[in-house]
Amino acid sequence: MTRLRQRIFSPGLMIGLLSVLFISTGASAQGTSAKHFDRAIFVIFENTNYAAAMKQPFFAQLASNGANFTNFLAQTHPSQANYIALTAGSLGGVRDDRSVDVNLTNVVDLLEAKGLTWKVYAEGYPGNCFSGKSSGDYVRKHNPFISFNNIRTNAKRCANIVEAAEFDSDLSRGILPNYVFYVPDLRNDGHDTGVAYANGWYEQKFSPLLNDTKFMKSTIVVSSFDESGFSAQNQIYTSIVGGPVKAGSYSDSLTHFSLLKMIEDNWSLGNLGRDDATATGVPNIWH
Repeated sequence: MTRLRQRIFSPGLMIGLLSVLFISTGASAQGTSAKHFDRAIFVIFENTNYAAAMKQPFFAQLASNGANFTNFLAQTHPSQANYIALTAGSLGGVRDDRSVDVNLTNVVDLLEAKGLTWKVYAEGYPGNCFSGKSSGDYVRKHNPFISFNNIRTNAKRCANIVEAAEFDSDLSRGILPNYVFYVPDLRNDGHDTGVAYANGWYEQKFSPLLNDTKFMKSTIVVSSFDESGFSAQNQIYTSIVGGPVKAGSYSDSLTHFSLLKMIEDNWSLGNLGRDDATATGVPNIWH
């Protein structure tokens, strides 16, 4: 993959990241065959039109270096139901951003059934299965996993939702799971600050990883938004970069359901029997 523009990082940080070259394999669970990638990292941003995101240099560079989807639509407004759609294949009856308890199977059920690993890294998350509406710049509505009954009420599963500082620790130890869902806080996702701020944070946080060609050999990073700004069309930016991905622009009509279907197809997980089953799949973006 073409090298991304980098900022200056501290030697300690770079040494920690480069250690991944030696200890991170990205292997799938034993007996589970991955078609295209062994790890998927999702990073979701907030409330921005496609055109506005493409004006930002780092988002534009990701789109140029990977698969850029020019006709990708969110399902609804406001934010929360789109997160549920991405992870459960349905809006789940969610109509607003109030805290909800969702009684749906979800991508975690499919992953665990195949012995695959998953973890949610949420900035500012208090831990201990916290299900409150917010804490500082962390908000529950951007973390769909805590709203699923079969995760929130299961202590073992709920322990896989952690504060985002564990991402760097797990990365340096080479134990990032197969499915990673990274939740920026209200500042870093652009909700309270705007897309330019989110662009700068994203470049500083993730460009060292994206420039690590050995780590990215079997990893993809999915960058998307939950919804557009004030737009009835609800067109959002979505790109996928990684070693397995062919760079190019794709005009297929896609949704968050398509991204869930991509995960299901890659690991032959089956489906949840909802809109994920009938969604248009991600086109052939693979080497």
